Amino acid sequence: MDDMDRSILTVLERHGRISNNELAARVGLSPSPCLRRVRNLEESGVILGYRAVIDPTAVGRGLRVLAGVRLTRHTRAHVTAFEDGVMALPGVTACHHITGSIDYLVQVEVADLAAYEDFHANQLAALPGIATVNSFVIMKTLETPS
Repeated sequence: MDDMDRSILTVLERHGRISNNELAARVGLSPSPCLRRVRNLEESGVILGYRAVIDPTAVGRGLRVLAGVRLTRHTRAHVTAFEDGVMALPGVTACHHITGSIDYLVQVEVADLAAYEDFHANQLAALPGIATVNSFVIMKTLETPS
């Protein structure tokens, strides 16, 4: 990967639906070589995909919570069971295995606090091997401009 590929990736990270002609103009290439580079980045696995970013509030998931989960045991079987189980739960948008006093940060989007209470008590805490769950309600998210 060279500087031109990095420039292409920088533009695509913020403008994933940009036309090839516009992308080429922004990075200083003609359209054909630009398209070849994008396809090479896709085929080599650098670009994993494209997605729509949805406003959670618009689809009834206005409450976002980070749940810090600590497991009781850290054997491969326990970790795999937790990871498979948590990713199958509705409302989970991401799960991050982290270092520190907790093992995972689970990102959850639900309608409201009552929905999170139900999720916490009846789904997340019901997974085997969980020692503790600490919940952090997201009040505001700052993101880089798109």
